[in-house]
Amino acid sequence: MARLTSLCSKAFAGRAVTTDPADAGFTGKPLVMHVAACEPGRVRIPFHVGEDRSRTWVLTRTPAGLRLKHDHRHADGTSDTLTMYGGETAVPGSATRQEFPADAESIALFRANGAERSVTNVWAMEVDDTSFAYELRRPGRHFRVEFDLTRPVAAPPLPWGWRG
Repeated sequence: MARLTSLCSKAFAGRAVTTDPADAGFTGKPLVMHVAACEPGRVRIPFHVGEDRSRTWVLTRTPAGLRLKHDHRHADGTSDTLTMYGGETAVPGSATRQEFPADAESIALFRANGAERSVTNVWAMEVDDTSFAYELRRPGRHFRVEFDLTRPVAAPPLPWGWRG
């Protein structure tokens, strides 16, 4: 959290480093993370894929560790059916890597909306002095995107649904 907070208001370019066919929507497009909002105990990081501004990672400190949620919005700002899913750290992790297995609320959301394949999701975030990585794993699926923290880029427009 401290490392991410130190990056507040900065944006960074990234690239998908996995080659799963399901990642096709991430190839050939600019990928930008923007550490856009830092509050005590919470950091919001929009993740832009080309012109798609629908994704924001929400990282929150909890009494037991950290929580990661995915805020997904439509272009008109309304919430996607699959939004605010994620999980909490089940083990302490390290200063550079935290893992977030899908929580009960997310599993119920996935099941209620025909996304059974996602109930075993484990997301991870890694951050050090030079890079940030976001990762999704489940049986048969691995997605990872890495960002170079040594080269800030211009901040993108606010994500869909954000105000001022």
